Amino acid sequence: MQSFDFHLPTRTIFGAGKFAELGTLAAEIGFRRTLLVTDKGLLSSGYVEAALEYLKDAGISAFTFHDFASNPDSRMIEAGRVVAAAHDLDSLIGLGGGSSLDMAKGINFVLTNGGRIQDYWGFGKATKPMLPMIGVPTTSGTGSEAQCYTLISDADTHVKMACGDPKAAFKIALLDPQLTISQPPGVTAAAGFDAIAHAVESYVTTKRNPISELYAREAWRLLEANFERVLLAPDDLAARGAMQLGAYYAGVAIENSMLGATHACANPLTAHYGTPHGEAIALMLPHLVRWNAPVVGKQYAELASLAKLSFTDNPAAALAARLESLIAAGGLPRGLQQAGVRREELATLAADAALQWTGKFNPRPFGATEALEVYECAF
Repeated sequence: MQSFDFHLPTRTIFGAGKFAELGTLAAEIGFRRTLLVTDKGLLSSGYVEAALEYLKDAGISAFTFHDFASNPDSRMIEAGRVVAAAHDLDSLIGLGGGSSLDMAKGINFVLTNGGRIQDYWGFGKATKPMLPMIGVPTTSGTGSEAQCYTLISDADTHVKMACGDPKAAFKIALLDPQLTISQPPGVTAAAGFDAIAHAVESYVTTKRNPISELYAREAWRLLEANFERVLLAPDDLAARGAMQLGAYYAGVAIENSMLGATHACANPLTAHYGTPHGEAIALMLPHLVRWNAPVVGKQYAELASLAKLSFTDNPAAALAARLESLIAAGGLPRGLQQAGVRREELATLAADAALQWTGKFNPRPFGATEALEVYECAF
């Protein structure tokens, strides 16, 4: 029997309309001067104004920071630190997609512990206390609200750095599916497929355990069944809620099992070509499922059965085909050529993929040679 150590440091609150409790919840855990970190795309949604009003009503002074992009980098973190340092903060709130939540964590690292975000690449490198945070996701994708890691690119090298520490976990994750209805269809598709990949990958990593498998299975069940529904009926609140919970559960699974070679292959596509993360994941996941099949075919059969897919002796093929049908439903790219990748550049991408941290948790041994093989399959 496998042993494990499981801990959930984050209080999770879920339900339509729960966003209105932001001020009350923040006050309960001692917020008085907070930085609201939110991406530019939300400024016209009304959510930022509402959050500021909720906080004001609770007697909390709030300042905002939104000078960052969808793939946050080290320079953006430093810009946020400068703003945060000017306001004598006691807390932070991340409101938005994964970039907002990751930015809040990244700013917290350097604000409280000093140095540069590069100093926290890895795990457990924050030696001083960090400020309490609340995460309010408006997309159903990264599951960052459930994790103590932040994913930040080095502004010079473009390498994605996973910086994690137990002190970087959100005190509260506030999940309100109503907030996700405003997502553009493209964001719904890309974020949703990223969450799907989290469920599929975390279910088979070498670091998986019975608890992470439980969360990954439930995440897959919710996400696979509702992905197409939220694209066809964007106002379906039940489907939106299922996607948001699925993304959160997948985030819990990642926190306890990490990810694999799909993310290792996707990150260089973002670094070299600016491919949005969810699209890069869609380009790679079905191929990694087929490639990993000789090692984790049993686990893929379990996921295929949960989705009620028909298969005889090749469940991985059925699972990969289902993933490709979801990619098509979301209008996401298929094939590296479609994404502008040239065959002569595959070796460079493979060398970069081999350096990605998540690759070492892949169920099948993964290095530059194996990455090149997978890229060739995806070309």
